[in-house]
Amino acid sequence: MDMMTEGETVYNSHDDSHVVMSEKVQSLAGSIYQEFERMISRYDEDVVKDLMPLVVNILECLDLAYTENQEHEVEVELLREDNEQLVTQYEREKQLRKTSEQVSRQQQEEQSRTHAASRMHTGTHRPIHTQT
Repeated sequence: MDMMTEGETVYNSHDDSHVVMSEKVQSLAGSIYQEFERMISRYDEDVVKDLMPLVVNILECLDLAYTENQEHEVEVELLREDNEQLVTQYEREKQLRKTSEQVSRQQQEEQSRTHAASRMHTGTHRPIHTQT
């Protein structure tokens, strides 16, 4: 059972399936239908009978393209949000790594100073070899 919301039109296509049109395509279909009615009243039904299935097919294709476009726009927006989150995470991890490397360098420098100071304190110096 197909559910319809207000503002949607169901029409039969050449394969007798029910299709719910988007509001944009529905509006366009309404305008085309009015023009067909004017042509029928002015000339005859035969004027549009061969054209009508072609126009319905074009409207179906347009509606499908419109729907796919909307889905792609949603997908692009989700990908943009994912990308923003990844960039934010990357920047945060980059800053954490930089901070960690700074702390590591400071600890190494401190260990080197402590080691040098302890050697000077204990009097252990490396002998200087001179060549004669």
